[in-house]
Parts: sequence; structure tokens; C-alpha cells
Amino acid sequence: MRCHKGTILDDMEHASAAATTDARGIVTGWSDGARRLTGYPAEEIVGRAARELLAEDLPDRAVAALTGTVVLRHRDGSPVPLHLTAHPVLGGDGTANGYVITAAPPGETTLAGQAFQQASVSMSVFDTRQHYLRLNDTACRVMGVPEEVLLGRPFPETVEDAEHSRGFHSNLRQVAETGRPVHYESFTGAPALNREHAWSIEMWPVRDASGEVTGVALAALDSSDQYWARQRLALLNEASAAIGTTLDVVRTAEELVELLVPRYADFASVDLLEWVLGAEEPPTLLTGDLVLRRIAHGSATEGTPEAAVRLGGADVYPAYSPPARALRQGRAVLSQAGEPDFMRWVAERNARAPAGRPHRRGVHSVIAVPLRARGTTLGVAVGVRIANVDDYGDDDAVLAEELASRAAVCIDNARRFARERTTALALQHSLLPRGLPGQAAVEVAHRYLPSGSLAGLGGDWFDVIPLSGSRVALVVGDVVGHGIPSSATMGRLCTAVRTLADVDLPPDELLTHLDDLVTHLASDDTDEEAAELGATCLYAVYDPVSRRLTMAAAGHPPPALVLPDGTTQLIPVAAGPPLGVGGLPFEASEVELPEGSVVALYTDGLIEDRDRDIDHAIDELCRALTARTETLDALCDTVLKAVLPEEPGDDVALLLARTRALGADQVATWDVTPDPAHVAATRQAATEQLTEWGLDEAAFVTELVVSELVTNAIRYGEPPIQLRLIRDRTLICEVSDASSTSPHLRRAHAFDEGGRGLLLVAQLTQRWGSRQTGSGKTIWAEQTLTPD
Repeated sequence: MRCHKGTILDDMEHASAAATTDARGIVTGWSDGARRLTGYPAEEIVGRAARELLAEDLPDRAVAALTGTVVLRHRDGSPVPLHLTAHPVLGGDGTANGYVITAAPPGETTLAGQAFQQASVSMSVFDTRQHYLRLNDTACRVMGVPEEVLLGRPFPETVEDAEHSRGFHSNLRQVAETGRPVHYESFTGAPALNREHAWSIEMWPVRDASGEVTGVALAALDSSDQYWARQRLALLNEASAAIGTTLDVVRTAEELVELLVPRYADFASVDLLEWVLGAEEPPTLLTGDLVLRRIAHGSATEGTPEAAVRLGGADVYPAYSPPARALRQGRAVLSQAGEPDFMRWVAERNARAPAGRPHRRGVHSVIAVPLRARGTTLGVAVGVRIANVDDYGDDDAVLAEELASRAAVCIDNARRFARERTTALALQHSLLPRGLPGQAAVEVAHRYLPSGSLAGLGGDWFDVIPLSGSRVALVVGDVVGHGIPSSATMGRLCTAVRTLADVDLPPDELLTHLDDLVTHLASDDTDEEAAELGATCLYAVYDPVSRRLTMAAAGHPPPALVLPDGTTQLIPVAAGPPLGVGGLPFEASEVELPEGSVVALYTDGLIEDRDRDIDHAIDELCRALTARTETLDALCDTVLKAVLPEEPGDDVALLLARTRALGADQVATWDVTPDPAHVAATRQAATEQLTEWGLDEAAFVTELVVSELVTNAIRYGEPPIQLRLIRDRTLICEVSDASSTSPHLRRAHAFDEGGRGLLLVAQLTQRWGSRQTGSGKTIWAEQTLTPD
């Protein structure tokens, strides 16, 4: 046997009382100490069953274990309470062939035994077959049963958690077989505990004097507080990455709920004050019953049966409810089952639930924490525990306030972004043309798509500006940057382009003046954002009489052209510098277009993206422009769908123009002899042309206009002089000469002989003006035609 006789006898001599039994419980050895305690000499006891010494019958399991407090019968018949400790004597096959039993009166427990029994750590001793040999008081409390119930039983029979049992049992067996200690951590419950606990477990072998392993001892430290502290820290770390991934108020609230359920709450909700989702200013007082709007909620139970408010719905929270109290107090509010206000609130919520489906059944703990950012209260987050048996405590409140603080900042950022985006979008829409003016030069269609990226709205714009002589200006531009400053700058530039276009400057000169304006704007502002002010622009003028398109670009992509035969190409334009660079010239390009050509002007957001090749995008644009559609509006949609990615990273402006031409039957031109005597003949020729066009009703005014403009050209201008009449939506009279001096409208005094001609023209016509040409100037006047 592993336990030799000499060792047993030595133990018996040093023990207060000792005995040996065989496996059947027959006494085989008896010490003098045992004689003194019981009064029985060895010759009367050896060979008898140990059970015969008991004053009380015990279960067979307890008799076999022979460990614990028992009552023996003294030789004189009196009861003798003793504390027995049995040590198995193992055979070569590992089975117990007998026991060495030491005994002492209950009050004579050793100091080491007292320390074991009273330890705050759960401690147990097992034999090498994983049977309980001894447990201290803490272990018994954890297991929920007295020591006598467990002694002698194998560990797997004493627990219900099969998965945990397998791991624990495996470690016990490993220590017994290898003789090496084991340390590991476990997270599980216990029969006497109504919640899961974290345990730090140490197992080590117990050896006899010869070094043989005779048992396994363990100590289990309840490390739940440290475990939950680590879990709270992990939750905070996760919150920094999981909350605020988008600048969207609703999505941010959903991310908070997803983080809380189910680890922190069985049900969680986020409700915001009404003004957070609108344009109103925040309220100053949070008193009485409060109206909140449900933004997000989630549950560990499918279908979210706990929700008493639908998503997007508004609800009134009574002043006594935890959410209202949290908003007023500005801190987390804990409320538990049994509290009057809690029960009242739950009853009120259940009263509104659908029949048979109370929303708060089983709720035993609620925490409400305000969402506050930058000194402003935005709403409240609520956590509810139902299946989780632990009530919310002070540590939970600290965690909830930290999570709510982080979420509130993200919600406030999203709110501010949404408000700025709405403001910028409204500003931009107010500056962009709402309805394009009617004119005969081109048929137009347009699209503007604001960016949905976190950078905010850009400064893209477009415009269609009617010019004199039935011409039209097509403009697209893009301001550097995003947000309200870019929208405001876009408005300035858009207004400036219209003003310069009204002066009828050539495209290259217009861009030069626009470049000066951007440079002055940047120099007038001292902040860093304004210092980076810049823009691109493409300005093109189409003349339906000559069918020529003249254009100039300031750092802007060239327009695309689709000819009537379906051929597509990019119109070559001299690449000028972006606006705001200053000091560099712009160059105009000119191309003649057949009637029915489609010109596509666009901003770089249509073709440029960091995730795609620009040449490939241009090829897609050209292919999309050849699509057969019934209208230009439909072609706009086709182009955007074919070229743009699902989520464009920048604003996009697209302007399509299909060219028209004014034929010879709509234009009449005469060369004028620079002699006042020929004015009457010129006037007559114009009258005859009007009769041919069926515009006799306009003849009287036209005669006066032609007479005045031709006379001024002969008197103050230089030859050659030319008269042109254009029959479009209006009747246009143009007189050109080689002088660059433009006339000015003035009020003639009573005794002045001249100066009344242009005043008369201005009063008789819809509008008039002058423009510089490459060979001089042109003075023009438009008359409204009476519709047929």
C-alpha cells in the first residue's frame, strides 16, 4: 500500500485519538488516545464494526466517509461527541483499502483547522477520485447545503451546470494525476447564488510524508467585483468606437441602444426633446410633465414587447417618472420595484399596453440618465432589467452617466451637423435658379445633388443667363470647401457672374474679373478658412444665329458634347487657373455646333472620386449621354445613374443644353451707309421686313428705334455700320459700328437740342443696352411681341 504501517502508527501516536479500519468499516487498529476518549481498550474494539460505536444511526455515506462531527457511545454508556477526520489508505490500483481516522473533541480543533473552517475564501478538499473530503463554511454557503450532504460524494453529482462541471472536474483530475497545481478563472453561478459570479480558482495537490498525492485542495476567490469592473471598462472602450460612427442623430441613438442591450439592460430606449430634431431653440425650463420623442429602442426579447412607445412617436412623461426626474436633476436616477413612484409609473405604462401584453411585466429595476452635452440637455436614455436579477446600483449609475455623456456629445454633433446642413442647403437652394428663363437659344435641363458625406454641402452652382441678341450664357462652378461658408461664397460668385454677364463681357474677360473678385474676398477675410478661398468655373456663351459656342474655363473640367449623329467628345478648352490664383490669363475657345447638339456642363463631383479612375468616369459619361431618352430631364437622370457611385463624396451639378438655331427667315441684316440721308431708306427697309414677318403692329415703335439708333451710329460712331433685326420671342433691333464708345442714357434739359433719343428708346422698348464686340460695339433694344 502507498501508506505504510510505520507512517500510520506514527500518526496515531501523535494524534489525540486514532484508529484504522478496513474498507468494510471493521476496526483494525486502536490507539491509546482512542481508549482514553471512549473507555474501550483495543482488545474489545479491534475486529468490530465501527458502526457499533455510534450512539446515533447515520447514513451509510456518512459512515463510509467517517469525516465530520459524530456522537460515539462511551464504554460507560455516556455520549461522546467527536470530530472525526478520515484519510484513505490506497492500494496499488488506487482504490481505498481502509482508513486512518483521527478524532478529537469538537472544542479541541487545531488553529490550522479553525483557519481553514473560517476562511472567507471558499475552500474544499477532495480525494484523488474527486470525492468531497472536507469543505469550510464559505464553501458550504456557496453550495447552499451543509457539509454532511456533500462529504463522500463525487463532485459532478453536486452541481447542475454540466458545462462548468466538466471543466472543474477536468482540472481536479489533472491535479490528482499530474501533481501540478492549476490556476484558472471561471464565470458561473452556484446553487446558493442567484446570479453568475466570477471565480479565481487555485487547485494544488496534497501529499503525504512520502510525497505521494493523497488528495486535491482548492481555494475559490469570488472576483465578481473585479470582473464587472473590467466589463464596465471594456464597455466604455467599446463605446468610444461604436457610438458616433455617423453624423446622424437617429443612428447614433441606435448605436447606444445596441451597446446597452443585452449586456447592461434587457430593454433600453433613447428619447429626445422635440427641439433637438427641429429648428427651435432649446427650452430653458424642464418642469412638470415632459414631452419626449422616441428615437431608438431595443430589447433582448424578439419583437421588443417592452416598448410602450412606437419609434418616432411622442410621449408624455409624468413629473414623478424616472426619465422626467433624471432630466430635471441632471444625473442618473435609479428606481426599483416596490417604490411607490416606480410602481405607479409601471402601472400607467401597462395600462396603455395592448390587451394581454403588458409592457413592463417583470421589470424590477430601471435606470434613467440624461443626455447632456455642452451644458444642454438633449433627452434621456432608459435601461430596464427584467431577466437580469441584479438591481441597478451606484456603479451602474456611474457607468451609465459616462456612456450617456459620450453618446450625448455624438448626438449633439450630429444635431449641429444636420442643422448646418439644412441651413446650407436652404441657402444654396435659394441661390440656385429655381426656374430657368424662357429663351430660344437652347433647351435646358439640370440636376443638383447635395453631398451626403460628413464633409457637408459643397459650393457647386449652375446658371442659365439670357443675353442680348437671343444669345444665352451657360455657367457651372464649384467653390472650394464645404458648409455654410462655401454656400455663401457660391452666392457671391453666382451674383457676380450675373452682373458681369449683364455687361456682356466675353468669357475670358468675365473670368478675369471674377478671379479678381475671389482674390479680393480672400484678402479681405483674415480667418484661415477664408484664406483658402478658391473656386473653379466654366462660362460659355451660345449664339443661335451663328451657332457658335464660345467658352473659357478657370480650373474646371471641359464640357462634353453629343452631336446629332450620336458622336461624343470633350470640347477642348484652354485650361485656365482656378479662381483666386491671380495674375494668370484666361483664354477663350470657340466651336461651331450643328443644331440639335447637346452640351453637358458639370462639376467635378460627377467624375472625380478617390476610389475610381477619372478617365473611366469620363468614358461612362460620354456613353451615358448617347442614351435615347424622350426628354433632357430623363437624360439627366440616366447620366447620374450611370456615372455616379451609390454614395457620392461631393456635390454634383449637371447642366444639359440642346442647341437651337435661328434660320435666315428669323434674321434680317442691312449694311448702312454712314450718311444721315440714308436713314429713311434704312427705316423703310425695316418696316417692310416687319410686314413680311406679320409684325405690322410693331412697325411704329421699330421705326422710331431704328431711326434713333442708326442716326446715333452715323453721328457718333465709325463705319462700318450694320442694322440687324431678329425675330425671336421678342423683336430685337441691333445697330453695330466700329466705335468702342458706348452711349449713356441722360436726362436732357429744356433747352438742349439733343439727348432725348435713348430716353425715348428706353421708354418704348422692354429693355435696351450695349455690348462690346471684337470690332467695336453693338447697341440693341428689345420689344415685346403680342402673342398670336
